[in-house]
Amino acid sequence: MTASASVSQTAKLRRIAIAFIVVFAALASSALHAHGVDEQDKAFIAGASGVHLIPYMYLGAKHMVTGYDHLLFLAGVIFFLYRMRDVGIYVTLFAVGHSVTLLAGVLFDIRANPYLVDAIIGLSVVYKALDNMNAFQTLLGWRPNPKAAVLVFGFFHGFGLATKIQDLTMGKDGLVPNLLAFNVGVELGQLMALGVILIVMNLWRLSDSFQRHALAANTALMSAGFMLIGYQMTGYFTQGSAA
Repeated sequence: MTASASVSQTAKLRRIAIAFIVVFAALASSALHAHGVDEQDKAFIAGASGVHLIPYMYLGAKHMVTGYDHLLFLAGVIFFLYRMRDVGIYVTLFAVGHSVTLLAGVLFDIRANPYLVDAIIGLSVVYKALDNMNAFQTLLGWRPNPKAAVLVFGFFHGFGLATKIQDLTMGKDGLVPNLLAFNVGVELGQLMALGVILIVMNLWRLSDSFQRHALAANTALMSAGFMLIGYQMTGYFTQGSAA
């Protein structure tokens, strides 16, 4: 490879890295509106009776793909994972965690204030950014078990999904199969989003700039998490403390 070609490739990869950081910043602002359910989807759920597997799978996938807090956490989780085996382990732990609490929360009508749950989800994003920056080891001399942390925060992410479903009028007729279909859709949406994130990450890792910009990317990730926490706690104190 010639020197000019090498420089050109480096410039392209640097632009990819910068674009990745810009995406983080965009997600940070969009994340404040994560978990939204539009009026058309609300109307469908309110009027649906019986089993509707495909529509609920679509709704689950749509909810995950537009759930920027989930995606920010996933991006943080895989940020320094280079082997697909490791990616599979962590993503599976996350999937198990949010599947358990999504299903249990709705089926057993376990309720909590959605603002507080979503604030904890924001905290999960902050945690993962700090973990990626080795902050716990540097400042405290120890590091929380990363696999256990992903599983535990997965429980809260699933509970966050449950609180949104509980706010809707989901019919009792066909509840279990529809809820299972929704959960399958969530997993499919997660796989689609994960595929895109992995492609971007792997392209960026080809550049020497990855290590140079990793700190900036995780700082943006941490900022997004704090924004989520602040937004949700503001909602809790201004309108949701009685929920």
